[in-house]
Amino acid sequence: MSDETSTGDRPEVVGIAAVARNGVIGAGNDIPWRIREDWARFKAITMGHVLIMGRKTYDSIGRPLPGRTTIVVTRDPAWRTDGVVVATDLDDAFDLAYALTPTKVFVAGGGQIYAAAWDRLDTLEITEVYADPAGDVRFPVIGADWHETDRDEREGFAFITFRRHSE
Repeated sequence: MSDETSTGDRPEVVGIAAVARNGVIGAGNDIPWRIREDWARFKAITMGHVLIMGRKTYDSIGRPLPGRTTIVVTRDPAWRTDGVVVATDLDDAFDLAYALTPTKVFVAGGGQIYAAAWDRLDTLEITEVYADPAGDVRFPVIGADWHETDRDEREGFAFITFRRHSE
């Protein structure tokens, strides 16, 4: 997959998530599974790019991710931590991301951030987890405006790339 973007003046915006068959992506502030290959893929795909995530997602990770610019969206204007850029809303986060002139911006959760950024996403990099865990955070439904472009089946999960249909 090329780093070239077909989105005109802005970088490609990619949603990246591990999603259970029932749509669950989180339970409390945790992910209800541990898949080493998913973390390795996340690292490989996002390395050198910009990540946008909500504060709860950042807190669940617990630290800035090396080799990536991390922009954390929080409603708390006093929230600060070393090694990340803070945005007070999603528009601010995208403005900050675009100012860095990356080739890709990754939206990395959580549920509220995915939903709010949904219409901006060009591509989805999904790890579909073949499980139906309990959880209180869900990923938006991937509807007919998306088409699957790649699938890599594994034991218990699959790596899937979706692209938004051109208008």
